Amino acid sequence: MIIEDDAGLRRAVERLLRLSGFSTQAFNSAEDPDAAQWASSARCLIIDVQLPGVSGLAFYESLPLARPPAIFVTAFDGAATRQAVANAGGLILLAKPFLGRDLLGAVRSAL
Repeated sequence: MIIEDDAGLRRAVERLLRLSGFSTQAFNSAEDPDAAQWASSARCLIIDVQLPGVSGLAFYESLPLARPPAIFVTAFDGAATRQAVANAGGLILLAKPFLGRDLLGAVRSAL
């Protein structure tokens, strides 16, 4: 599952994952009414940290425990962001722009 507000990046990530054999469901906002439902059955989440409205971190923390592993992506990498992702239980943080192979490696590691 992908939650990314940048439409171009969202489509690119979705395409990369599909071409690599993964099925995907993508959302442009954590506030999408179907996002929480999809997240509960996802095997892995890819979430932008800085989403408008509900942040990626707040969305992930709102999910019931036994959450799927999460890979967070951000354009604002720094010690505070890394600590916030770690505190929320995020598995990996990738700084934008990231390489497709790094994302695929993170997904494979999460699964």
